[in-house]
Amino acid sequence: MAEKTTPVLRFAPSPTGYLHIGGARTALFNWLYARHTGGTFLLRIEDTDRERSTPEAVGAILAGLEWMGLSWDGQTVYQFARADRHREVAETLLAQGRAYRCYATAQELDEMRAEQRAQGKPIRYDGRWRDRDPAEAPSGAPYVVRIRAAQTGETVVQDIVMGEVRFPNEQLDDMILLRSDGTPTYMLAVVVDDHDMGVTHIIRGADHLNNAARQLQIIEAMGWPVPVYGHLPLIHGPDGAKLSKRHGALAVDAYRDMGYLPEAMRNYLARLGWSHGDDEIFSTERAIEWFDLSNIGRSAARFDFKKLDNLNAHYIRQSDEAALVEHVSALLAASSPPHVLDQKARERLKAAMPGLKERAKTLVELGQAGEFLFCDGPRELDAAAEKLLTPEAREILASVVAVFSSGSWTAAEIEERVRVFADDRKLKLGQVAQPIRAAVTGRTTSPPIFDMLAILGREETLARIGAYTA
Repeated sequence: MAEKTTPVLRFAPSPTGYLHIGGARTALFNWLYARHTGGTFLLRIEDTDRERSTPEAVGAILAGLEWMGLSWDGQTVYQFARADRHREVAETLLAQGRAYRCYATAQELDEMRAEQRAQGKPIRYDGRWRDRDPAEAPSGAPYVVRIRAAQTGETVVQDIVMGEVRFPNEQLDDMILLRSDGTPTYMLAVVVDDHDMGVTHIIRGADHLNNAARQLQIIEAMGWPVPVYGHLPLIHGPDGAKLSKRHGALAVDAYRDMGYLPEAMRNYLARLGWSHGDDEIFSTERAIEWFDLSNIGRSAARFDFKKLDNLNAHYIRQSDEAALVEHVSALLAASSPPHVLDQKARERLKAAMPGLKERAKTLVELGQAGEFLFCDGPRELDAAAEKLLTPEAREILASVVAVFSSGSWTAAEIEERVRVFADDRKLKLGQVAQPIRAAVTGRTTSPPIFDMLAILGREETLARIGAYTA
């Protein structure tokens, strides 16, 4: 009985752009299955497109994966560096008669395509050099190397997500393996790298399904093991249309900058096209425990910012206060212009965090809600606070100063003194507390105001209220 192979999976992005949300989900599914099975998760940068591949995009992909917490095993493989090995395989196929040299000129190919279009035929290479003697070509003429693909029958992709998908071989032309300058094509490089890296499962977007049929031609020609394929349905917007930037087709670093937690992103993306019963909220550890390829759906998933916001709010509420302070501090430091929190601001933010985190959907909202804690001095009023601080409200603030000038300074004591003050003047608590909130925070909403006053301290509270007295 053959020994069961431990799964080897890979994520293989092209560094021609940043890590977008669809790529992040693909990486996550590969990572989850590798961790679930005790297998290996590899990273390969497919940088064969030298004109469009950039170091900045490579850096962004690596940073995006690291932020998502998707650690890979071993060293990162760079496809372009393996070009000699790719050419070696092409030469092997030539020697075996499974590939051939094509000397068709660019003009000849243009004419061929024009004729096919005129006749309403599919545009594909017609095999004109498939059976010709290379000696017929002019001496020193440039050539490409093409695979000698099957021309009859079908190529069948057994896909664990899409099921059995059949491709008539007459629709699969003799694709190019080596260009005329000797550089390997993407299709060849992918197959060789997957084989050499021992990849057993190829989980990628459904836009690669057609590639699988063409890549199988190389795999079968070399007599290599066929990997398990799983092609993930695309992600659509909530309206069912193709995902666009307004839907959420953004780079992963944009979600980081918008204040989403990586654990919330992992949870949300795991539910985009995969399910475990009705479970919506689950830890990464539980996702690893549950994840199986058989539970990936065939229909397109729908990206919904509202659901992501609600999920992120849940993770914020569950997070440790100190960790949230670090998250907010990092976000502010990376903002433009950067805002670096000093020790006093960090201590205030941590003390206020139990109240702040109950209201925030993102770390950005968390930072904005706590902004009044970051530095001392009178606050600039927003429009609502300006409207609330009427002459009557400012008179109330002037009277409150005397109430706050003595006595202990705890949230409970402050609240009690304000209640007594309001009762003595036949006022509702809100008629006193709201002007205090507006003067101290610059806004009409905040975490429990008496808790915030206790955190700010008597001196700072009086300084802020005094700036808006009548």
